[in-house]
Amino acid sequence: MKKPDVPQNEPVRLATLRSLNILDTPAEERFDRLTRMARRVFSVPIALVTLVDEKRQWFKSRAGISLSESPRETSFCGHAILGNDIFVIPDATRDERFADNPLVVGEPQIRFYAGCPLRSLDGHNLGTLCIIDRQARTLGADDLEALRDLAAIVEQELVGLLLATVDELTNLSNRRGFMLLAQYSLRLCLRQGIPMSLVFMDLDKFKQINDNFGHAEGDCALTVFADHLKRLCRDSDVIARLGGDEFVLLLPNATGVLAEQIIHRITQAIEKYNREATRGYRISFSAGIVEFDPGKHKTIGDLLAAGDLRMYAIKNAK
Repeated sequence: MKKPDVPQNEPVRLATLRSLNILDTPAEERFDRLTRMARRVFSVPIALVTLVDEKRQWFKSRAGISLSESPRETSFCGHAILGNDIFVIPDATRDERFADNPLVVGEPQIRFYAGCPLRSLDGHNLGTLCIIDRQARTLGADDLEALRDLAAIVEQELVGLLLATVDELTNLSNRRGFMLLAQYSLRLCLRQGIPMSLVFMDLDKFKQINDNFGHAEGDCALTVFADHLKRLCRDSDVIARLGGDEFVLLLPNATGVLAEQIIHRITQAIEKYNREATRGYRISFSAGIVEFDPGKHKTIGDLLAAGDLRMYAIKNAK
């Protein structure tokens, strides 16, 4: 049996999953309706909406099986989330990765498996919509497309949960989303003894852009800045728009020196954009960098307050 690999973006993937506050919640008809539909459409005995956390695959919805979860190391869905398209096993007994898997040699005696990854707004695979049969089989092109369509509906239901934590304009985390993700990252860094830095950022002269060019152009400046942050930061970094023209980066496994290097890279990219764009104004920003100190910062709120003070000191000095 081959255990599933761990995705490279695992810390942020798990943080995004936890930000939904969906794990271990009761069954909901909006998800159960879709697993019942999947059983009928594909004539399979089992259909599941699974979410994969550190150690398990947990079933938000299950049709045809009594289990509520199973270990991640024996899961098929743990393999499915490693890719971006449907993961199909026509006959598990003939696949060396699964032939001796407990879910194959024992209950529920999986032979056929097809799982479509469920992606979050920021592109992380949180789990799958999967169908399972106790007989070997294959899926045709129309079947594959139908499974993708059903998975897209599941994703929309998950998006509804996530939108409460996402800034609609930039698709970054909002303040609530940031606090949820940041608390998880803080615990992870404390547990593993790795450094962490926070960068509090504010766009310079943003009000002048709105006043002189209009709010639509102000929104454009915000989205341009957000896109640069998403492009230049690492997968493990937590990026958020706190509100207005305030942004924050939480950088796990980053000293203050590394944070300065990241900000320098962002500054250079923004300056390049300013030289090439013809919008009549320049985008610039001030940034306050704070390295996490367990002796000074007990909470994410402490880090935010320290970064805010440092950023405004730099802005006022300008």
